[in-house]
Amino acid sequence: MSAESQKRTARRAIVGRLSWGLADQAASSMTNFAVGIYVARSLGVTAFGVFSLAWLTYGVVLNVARGLATDPLVVRFSGVPEASWRTAAARASGAALGVGAALGAVCLLVGLALGGSVGPAFACLGLALPALLLQDAWRFAFFAAGNGQKAFANDLVWGVALVPAMVVAARVGSVGAFVLAWGASAAVAAVFGCFQSGIRPRVTRARGWLREQRDLGYRYLVENVSLSGASQLRAYGLGAIVGVGAVGAVRGAELLLGPFLAVLMGLSLVTVAEAARVLRQAPHRLGAFCLVLGGGQAAAALLWGAALLLMPDRAGELVLGDVWSSASELILPAALGVACAGIGTGAAAGLRALAAARRSLRCQLFASACYVSGGLGGAVVGGTVGSAWGVAAATACGSAVWWLQLRSALREPHQNTIPEVRTT
Repeated sequence: MSAESQKRTARRAIVGRLSWGLADQAASSMTNFAVGIYVARSLGVTAFGVFSLAWLTYGVVLNVARGLATDPLVVRFSGVPEASWRTAAARASGAALGVGAALGAVCLLVGLALGGSVGPAFACLGLALPALLLQDAWRFAFFAAGNGQKAFANDLVWGVALVPAMVVAARVGSVGAFVLAWGASAAVAAVFGCFQSGIRPRVTRARGWLREQRDLGYRYLVENVSLSGASQLRAYGLGAIVGVGAVGAVRGAELLLGPFLAVLMGLSLVTVAEAARVLRQAPHRLGAFCLVLGGGQAAAALLWGAALLLMPDRAGELVLGDVWSSASELILPAALGVACAGIGTGAAAGLRALAAARRSLRCQLFASACYVSGGLGGAVVGGTVGSAWGVAAATACGSAVWWLQLRSALREPHQNTIPEVRTT
């Protein structure tokens, strides 16, 4: 095969893997979007605010599991021999399941202690966390192996299982019921993932995995938790400064931008694995790959935001119900913030592929500090709308730092070897 033919074949392979990644993210986005819309219309703005707090807490726990378990899997075991991948996937999924069980127990105890309207939601989240984190771990594992179609199928199974679960939850009519329905449908997909992969999660090998991957895992843990923790602090602070209804309004605006937010949150499923392959095969192309990735996401987010601004109020009320009136005021700053975040995630994928954990950690800590400061400072000055504009400005500053760090990292020498993993 000629060199030109090999390049064309490689391009087709990249496009194919990215296409499955986009398809999977679309399925995941629609699942999250459907849950949010259904709950918003069923419960109203205040109860939806409570559900949003539980959702954001799940985001924090999810990022803990990703940092410790599946981010190192994607960085070090993308495109490796199948035997190495299978051993690593069993241990990484076991680590994710163990994190879900441990932090789920904490959420359960906190929920029982809190009581009131918020407590039951957190208690139910604690019961759902192991299934939610295991399902997410299978998605990471499949993309590391280059089998995006399996991740897509897994998310489709989750979406199908979610339909009857949501119907039952609507009849109960409580926030806790919706959280349990969300977790139960994820459990169906998590079990399906075991059959798809033919792998059983090795919880007993989780400690060894954490020890072997600690040079990346602990930094990614801090990095991921600072990201989701910043969102959590902004939500709690916004609720204290403006009111819990403001949290529901912000979540409503996020739902309208859901397809792009889900892509950003789950970006490492596709782009880090692909960037790692680019680094192995053609290191000089990594910067261009990240630029195209970030620019494409930003352009798509702006187009979607423009479409939302043209949406008539009647259509918005049909989608979000009573939440629409407050969420619609946040569309413009939220869309700009997502566009800036899209640019930054292109650089973040490059730093992950380079295993430049120290650089990416510094970037994320800076971006998270800006996010909290901008979100809460804006809330003090201008309420919910001011918080949205503060976040947009903070995201722009954070993206600039990501690209400066990637530029410096690309100038440094790097090693790109296939890792080994213990089988015991």
